[in-house]
Amino acid sequence: MSRIRHMSRRRSYDQYCATARALDSVGDRWTLLIVRELLAGPRRYTDLHADLPGVSTDVLASRLKDMERDDLALRRKLPPPAAAYVYELTERGRGLLPVLTALAEWGAPALEERRPTDAVRAHWFAVPLLPVLDGLSGPAGPAGPGVGGGTGEGVVEVRLDEGAFHVRLGAGDPVYGDGPAESPDARLVLDADTCRALSGGALTVGDGVRDGRIEVSGDGPLAKVLRGE
Repeated sequence: MSRIRHMSRRRSYDQYCATARALDSVGDRWTLLIVRELLAGPRRYTDLHADLPGVSTDVLASRLKDMERDDLALRRKLPPPAAAYVYELTERGRGLLPVLTALAEWGAPALEERRPTDAVRAHWFAVPLLPVLDGLSGPAGPAGPGVGGGTGEGVVEVRLDEGAFHVRLGAGDPVYGDGPAESPDARLVLDADTCRALSGGALTVGDGVRDGRIEVSGDGPLAKVLRGE
């Protein structure tokens, strides 16, 4: 019993500081990366483990329990015929999206060279790309004055060599999902280096389209915005 109490005890910096309090909940290794995965929607434990290469089963289970305790995530059973348990973010957990977006922007320069040991998943590019695509639904798109005009609502599917993800724009915060979209309003085809350049601000959508680095398909307003029409 004493061992169980020790395992469930919250570790704390014991500082009356908002930053320290936040780190009490999300400062442990892997926690924010689990949030990154759950921003795509409910995930089964096995799916989380598959997309977090390097994490042990014990550590993943422990972090998920901590996140439930801190009201960042919850575990629920899917209705039949699925009958599987999934983890999903609470409203407080979803509130970490701006934190991850800021961290991705800050860490982007470190991606200039991919190390031989680096794992990669297509949807890991979604969070840093969100601000770029979200700009399409404003008065001017991310490609500058020639692209964007408040017609950026809809679903954008992004296809890389490593796989696909999709982003829903327009109503509130953009939300991404792993895998292709069922009926996207626009589809972007590009490589990981181009995606990284977009996210880091070294390339605009308009320049990428003109240079042939980004292929845009779709007939609706969003696709036309992306093509600069």
